[in-house]
Amino acid sequence: MTTDTQRVKADAFKVACSSCNLRELCLPVGLASPDLEKLDSLVANRRTVARGDTLFRSGDEFQSLYAVRTGFFKTCVSSEDGRDQVTGFQMAGELLGLDGISNDRHSCDAVALEDSQVCVIPYSQLEELSREFTDLQHQFHKIMSREIVRDHGVMLLLGSMRAEERLAAFLLNLTQRLQARGFSASSLILRMTREEIGSYLGLKLETVSRTFSKFQEEGLLEVKQRQIRIVDQAGLQQLVNGAGGAC
Repeated sequence: MTTDTQRVKADAFKVACSSCNLRELCLPVGLASPDLEKLDSLVANRRTVARGDTLFRSGDEFQSLYAVRTGFFKTCVSSEDGRDQVTGFQMAGELLGLDGISNDRHSCDAVALEDSQVCVIPYSQLEELSREFTDLQHQFHKIMSREIVRDHGVMLLLGSMRAEERLAAFLLNLTQRLQARGFSASSLILRMTREEIGSYLGLKLETVSRTFSKFQEEGLLEVKQRQIRIVDQAGLQQLVNGAGGAC
């Protein structure tokens, strides 16, 4: 392969945050054009992760953050008895890898639930760039704060809600995030299995399946395997409101 051909391929593969359709959801939100150009030089490559493959594993050395460009991921940790505990689901415009900042090692596995692509953000360079302009540093702090708030929401979910309330809150949260990305507010295809939902929500598989069936019988949802249509969003919201909050 010639050097010119290699350069063309590299240029075609290069990420441009300034022209990305996820810029209002991802790290560059609110940055001025000159700052975006600096960030473009930092986010210089993408990585493709096939369905079922791992982006990083617990114990791996932490070097980069990853912005999900396309696809869907789950993060999980292994319990002492060998079972996987799902700790989150990440979609386009969200960051993976924040868990590795504290001790320079990842503390969870990140697994692609469908063929996905991520933008690789070398963390040492991100830190250096953040020192140069405060808007990026401020935005990064907002992202970390958002993760803390989400963790608190999950604690509330697991600590105080019944099964119906947990699943309703999960579905509403998922559709709100998808709607922000231009998808339907009422129809979605679940990328995760019912078992993975149960692991995240602290519920048994049978309970998740039974609750989906109950929601369908009550006219809240239409369920066809992984295809979900929310028929009565207000009804789901009423369930969550009765529990005092959502994730």
